[in-house]
Amino acid sequence: MTDTGDSGGVEEIEQAEELVARVAAIDIAKASGMVCVRVPHEDQPGKRVQRVFNTVATSGAILDLADHLICQGVTRVVMEATSTYWKPYFILLESRGLERWLVNARDVKNVPGRPKTDRLDAVWLAKLTERGMLRPSFVPPKPVRELRDLTRARAVMTHERTRHKQRTEKLLEDAQIKLSTVISDIFGVSGRAMLEALIAGERSPKALADLAHGTIKASHATLAESLTGRFEEHHGFMCRMLLDTVDYLTVQIDKLTARITVRLAELSTTEDDQGPGQGTLIPITDTERLDEIPGVGPNTAQVILAEIGLDMTVFPHRRTRLVGEALPAHPAVRQHEHLRAHRQGQPLAPRRAR
Repeated sequence: MTDTGDSGGVEEIEQAEELVARVAAIDIAKASGMVCVRVPHEDQPGKRVQRVFNTVATSGAILDLADHLICQGVTRVVMEATSTYWKPYFILLESRGLERWLVNARDVKNVPGRPKTDRLDAVWLAKLTERGMLRPSFVPPKPVRELRDLTRARAVMTHERTRHKQRTEKLLEDAQIKLSTVISDIFGVSGRAMLEALIAGERSPKALADLAHGTIKASHATLAESLTGRFEEHHGFMCRMLLDTVDYLTVQIDKLTARITVRLAELSTTEDDQGPGQGTLIPITDTERLDEIPGVGPNTAQVILAEIGLDMTVFPHRRTRLVGEALPAHPAVRQHEHLRAHRQGQPLAPRRAR
């Protein structure tokens, strides 16, 4: 064959990754886990040895499992994200230095041929692992996981406080008290004073209206008319319980917020924005930097940091920190910069000249 010197027919291809030689997969349940270990055969090259066994989900049993996997030379342990039952396995295997992959059950189910029994499910998961057909899910380090627990607990308690506030408003409607129609926040200073007076036994609409502060826009007569109803002792008892619950939840939310602020201060770094000739400026924390984004408040910034952390290198196609130097705009984004933004994020076509 004559070499024409034309390299147009030569192309470089990426070599396929070798199979993972020693793997283990765990099909996790609440009280136990089905383990499948696949390693190369010692005497017959090209063949593999498979062992499937069950283990209880106690700390001692999981640590014994970790020691056994280390003795087998297992280099990767894969488990499905089953409720919160995966956490003991993930954390205890981590303490033994094993590489752990937490995979999305949807990725496993989307592969054709997936069996349905626990035993065959563990075998199938191990086979997918050794062939490199799975990808690990993001599991943040322990400090970020603890921060995430705090922000999620605050979100749950905030939701519960809102529910109790709504129940209080419904209770007032049952008593024909239309206070929420003239006051935007019945749990503000004026509204709370009126509620406390109603619980204490005050029934005069004019006396209740006199408790309003100067920030209330409604007139005195309008307030008195909205406070005219049939607020009875039963309503006072129920309202007292609801207000006490709201106050308790508020205290707990404040405690969580204070702890979240302290934990973020321990995790976050500061960005010095000073430039040439600008002098020394106050360092900006990661939370304050995210707070500069329109529509992102301090609480939302804390949730973002707790959910995805600060290190963006764990995500594909991201090689920067969450807060700091921005990535260059994608060519497709620059191409459509002249288009207006649709309310759902899609660009609209440019307006034609008339």
